[in-house]
Amino acid sequence: MSTLRNQPSSEDQRNILIATLLFGLIMFGWLIWYGPESPEPSPNDETAEVEAPAPEATTPDDAESLTDADRPADDPESPDAPDAEAAPDDSPSDPATARASSGDARTITVISDRYTAEFSTRGGVIEQFTLLGYTKFDRESPVNVVDAPGSGVPGVTFMTPSSHLVDTRSLYFTSDAPDTLRVESGEEASLTFEATLGPEGEGSLSYTYTFTADPYDLNFEIAQQNPASFATRDGYEVVWDYGVPFTEDDPEGERIDSGVYAHSGGSLERLVYDDDAFAENRLSGSVSWIGHRSKYFTTVLMPDDERSVEGAELIREEGAAQTIVGGEGTEARLFFPASSSDVDVQSFSLYMGPIDYYNLTAYGRNLYDMVNYGWAIFAWITRPLATFVFIPALTYLGGVLPNYGFVIILLAILIKVVVYPLTKSSYRSMAKMRDLKPEMDKIKEKYEDDMEKQQQEMMKLYRESGVNPIGGCLPMFLQYPIIIALYLYIPQSVQLRQESFLWAADLSAPDPILQLPFSIPFYGDYVAGFTLLMGISMIFTMRIQMSSTGSTGAQAKVFMYVLPFFIFFIFNRFASALSLYYLFYNVVTAAQQKYIYWQLDKEKEQQPDTPFNGKSNGKESDGWFSRLLKKAEEAQKEAQKRK
Repeated sequence: MSTLRNQPSSEDQRNILIATLLFGLIMFGWLIWYGPESPEPSPNDETAEVEAPAPEATTPDDAESLTDADRPADDPESPDAPDAEAAPDDSPSDPATARASSGDARTITVISDRYTAEFSTRGGVIEQFTLLGYTKFDRESPVNVVDAPGSGVPGVTFMTPSSHLVDTRSLYFTSDAPDTLRVESGEEASLTFEATLGPEGEGSLSYTYTFTADPYDLNFEIAQQNPASFATRDGYEVVWDYGVPFTEDDPEGERIDSGVYAHSGGSLERLVYDDDAFAENRLSGSVSWIGHRSKYFTTVLMPDDERSVEGAELIREEGAAQTIVGGEGTEARLFFPASSSDVDVQSFSLYMGPIDYYNLTAYGRNLYDMVNYGWAIFAWITRPLATFVFIPALTYLGGVLPNYGFVIILLAILIKVVVYPLTKSSYRSMAKMRDLKPEMDKIKEKYEDDMEKQQQEMMKLYRESGVNPIGGCLPMFLQYPIIIALYLYIPQSVQLRQESFLWAADLSAPDPILQLPFSIPFYGDYVAGFTLLMGISMIFTMRIQMSSTGSTGAQAKVFMYVLPFFIFFIFNRFASALSLYYLFYNVVTAAQQKYIYWQLDKEKEQQPDTPFNGKSNGKESDGWFSRLLKKAEEAQKEAQKRK
């Protein structure tokens, strides 16, 4: 059985663009086939992403910015060398760090009602951060947004006066905290690690983690006392070189947007697992945040004072795109200048949790920009729809209704109610076109050899009757931005993740009800239940419309089955919530169709001598389309006079 893909890939986005264009062509074909034939027209940031097979060789001038993590694995000083115990090791003989070069590593466990975290006195780092309210795809294993035993994050690198590059994860810190620290709900607690540095112990480096009352939020502080005693004036770097491990049973789909991110100068920079080549983004100036993300979870480091940052760097190692577990091969760094005083303190906010819209936007740092809403051709409409319609609706209705399946169904009904005026106008326009067909046939027959005159008479007929020949297409096209926005939003919605409904185990993923013994390209090796029902509902909806408009030709019958099959084929690998939405959208559409056509038939019974609702007392309709036709007709006459 193949892995279910529920995240839009670049290939999927290309397919949906092609599908959208095809829908447009199909809808215009709908007008031609189902309505009267229209006359043929007269034949008249400065930041760049650098990719290379491998990192370029480092020159001596670059030595100060090179960390041990950048050294090749066969370098004896590299942490990946066979004899290396852990992260970069400064020379024990360096007097600047000698007092912290040895010691006993102790694990301190922090427990709250939302997460558990393990810290180590070796490096003063987070080695594991586990979210208690979420599980992996197996519904049993907890989600770890940090899982780096033996190394941990974050690290600080600096150059000593003896020209040794130090990663503080190789140093031993001390802490007065007990082995287990409990953080009660609504309260704050702090955990401090301190290392004594300098030849005479005259300097120190300390990290303080403050666990706030907000879920998944920590404050992080780096304090240096007398930094000149253990570091040069070249500044230092804060390193976060471990990403968020994968949590879903779909490594291929999860790699699409997983990677390392940064926000600088009002723009988002990212390196995701989409390429095997080495890549590097170097940013200059203030940086709002750096972070890592998987499909549903993220870790973000935000300096309180963005102006104190001199730049950042994002790195994706060669071969990172082959990862099946995530969290490896990506790195983010923040660059800070050396302190000009004896005391230097840098404060940060640290978020480690789900990619939840309200959690991320609360920081006011554009963190939610890390969520991808497709190419620019889609994003301008899909992002506002998601942030201002879908997310608030799912959040509110999810707190009222017992199941998110009912939320999706109600959302489809509400959207159909909102667009009902347009739907009503559409079906009225189609009914008028049906009534106009005898008149149009007469015009075609009368001016069979004069296409220009035929076109003029058709435009005059449309104008006098108040009929908009393209009015029937508007509601059809209106639904596609909504469908595309849902297509891009649902697979990334942590609200729908692992939410079941009927036979669908996860509304953010496909819902197979039949496993095929073979795989069909672009379709998969299974049949999705809600997608099958959605295709059937489309057939019934189109049959109602055809019977009401009198479209019974062979072309119409073929179209009635081809379009649902096309949609069924395309939607099979999409999230089940999307198919569920479209299913009930079609059901409500069919009900509205029956009601509107019943109203039209009733109006005809009451006014049997009025074939067109747009015509009254022999006066021309003054609707916008009629005015447009009139102007076009006048322009055409002016053109004829010039000939």
